[in-house]
Amino acid sequence: MNFITDLWNNNRSLFFLIVVLIIVTPFLIFYLNKAKKEHPKGLIAAALSNMGERFGYYIMNAVLVLFICSKFGISDDVSGIMFAVFYFLIYVLSLPGGIIADRSQNYKKTIIWGLVVMAIGYAILAIPVFSDHGGMSWVLVITMLALILIACGNGLFKGNLQAIVGQLYDDFEAEAAKQGPEALAEAKSKRDSGFQIFYVFINIGGVIAPFVAPLIRKWYLETKALFYNADLPRLCHKFVQGTMEGNDKANLLDLSKVQESGLSDFCTNYLNTYNTGVHISFIASVAAMLISLFIFLAVKKRLPNPIRKEKAAVQDYTKEERESMAKEIKQRMMALYAVLGVAVFFWFSFHQNAQSLSIFARDFVDTSAIAPEILQCINPFFVIILTPIIMWLFASLARKGKEVSTPRKIALGMFIAACAYIFLIVIACIHNYPSGNEFKGLEEGVKASMKAGPGILIVTYFFLTVAELLISPLGLSFVSKIAPRHMVGICQGLWLSATAIGNLFIFLGVKMLNSFPHQWMTWGVFAVFCLLSMCVMLGMLKWLERITSETSN
Repeated sequence: MNFITDLWNNNRSLFFLIVVLIIVTPFLIFYLNKAKKEHPKGLIAAALSNMGERFGYYIMNAVLVLFICSKFGISDDVSGIMFAVFYFLIYVLSLPGGIIADRSQNYKKTIIWGLVVMAIGYAILAIPVFSDHGGMSWVLVITMLALILIACGNGLFKGNLQAIVGQLYDDFEAEAAKQGPEALAEAKSKRDSGFQIFYVFINIGGVIAPFVAPLIRKWYLETKALFYNADLPRLCHKFVQGTMEGNDKANLLDLSKVQESGLSDFCTNYLNTYNTGVHISFIASVAAMLISLFIFLAVKKRLPNPIRKEKAAVQDYTKEERESMAKEIKQRMMALYAVLGVAVFFWFSFHQNAQSLSIFARDFVDTSAIAPEILQCINPFFVIILTPIIMWLFASLARKGKEVSTPRKIALGMFIAACAYIFLIVIACIHNYPSGNEFKGLEEGVKASMKAGPGILIVTYFFLTVAELLISPLGLSFVSKIAPRHMVGICQGLWLSATAIGNLFIFLGVKMLNSFPHQWMTWGVFAVFCLLSMCVMLGMLKWLERITSETSN
């Protein structure tokens, strides 16, 4: 009991990590047992390999925007743009990564190279080098090159491992077909749940990873007799750069607890120590890549290599048949583009977790007990515990003859995403939050009295996670249903491209948060986008349901 009390008093981040692990472990055991008993043997190995890679990725992803700000002293807006471009590349480069594997027909080697390239990128990030000039220095260029390597490696890895999982189920169904129609139908019913299990393993890595960098950073600061404070890196950079204004100097003196004559040494020492702690955490990302590589190398002989689908025999169609087929393909693609347009706005709103919501957590949430980066574990945590509930709910409705169509679920998901931002609008109005830039200039005592508790983000991420579970996997399902048979790969690529486009504009969230005169206006923009997307989906609902029904017949 004393151990728990001491942990709560002295290291709440570690306390929450232990609690999260205790809660998540039964779910992990449940998914492992389900995968072992009902799914292809290679699923667990592929999922564990992917979980290791995602663990390493989310260590870096959770801190990246705030790390770029604290390391180089650049603005939130510029850091947000860098992150948005990086996130865009993560998805876009999956397309050339898939093309390389398709043309070489060596998916496994492509995956291995992806892990190696990512490990090199993380290793570069782990090197604690600093520049006296700050800002746009050669160190920042090296950092950007490391991120490009990570994006390239991810492009080689991400889609191709999913292709292997898809081949696992192709082979699984082929074996079941030998046993008869009933066995085949049973095998086909496992594919969706198999990908959901695969998706959950991604989030098991994601739920633990956000704790790593803050815990290591806190430990390293304490070894130098320093302490964590989310405001200090910004204030230290402003002091070093000579750009302090308003209450900045008084706030720095208040937080640092040093005399004015000692501020120069304190700021330099604090920035180097603070950021070195984050650099050290990237070593864990390198280790995660190597563990993922080891797992994949150990099991690769038991995993299938995706094979080219044989082209259907050329048939002599009549003019009327060709016109009918062309009309059907046109309708399918129009339906696809309509849903892709909605997906762009969803990812633009959802991926604020690493942008404006991270900045909000740093500036407007009381992080004295738990670092703002750790709050990003809430989303994957909810994914793990809510996935079986969502699956059961819709399966139960289907058994009662009240099955909810995929387009209707996507529309519902956009409404729930809007609820997250409507909730933040209410909070911003209650606290009368100004713009981020204005808030930063207030006295420390005034800011502390206005800050919200972490529970605000727990509620926000609950809504966003439910929306994610209704849109992300179901969007992929819709694409697979609606895509013409000879264009499945292209249509999946279009889905990734829509995600990438949404990611490219996520930096606008930070810009709005810091520049709009009232914070509620920022959340209002996202709420309006989500509600408009919902209305568009509802307006097209009958048309989309008809096309989906026709393609499944």
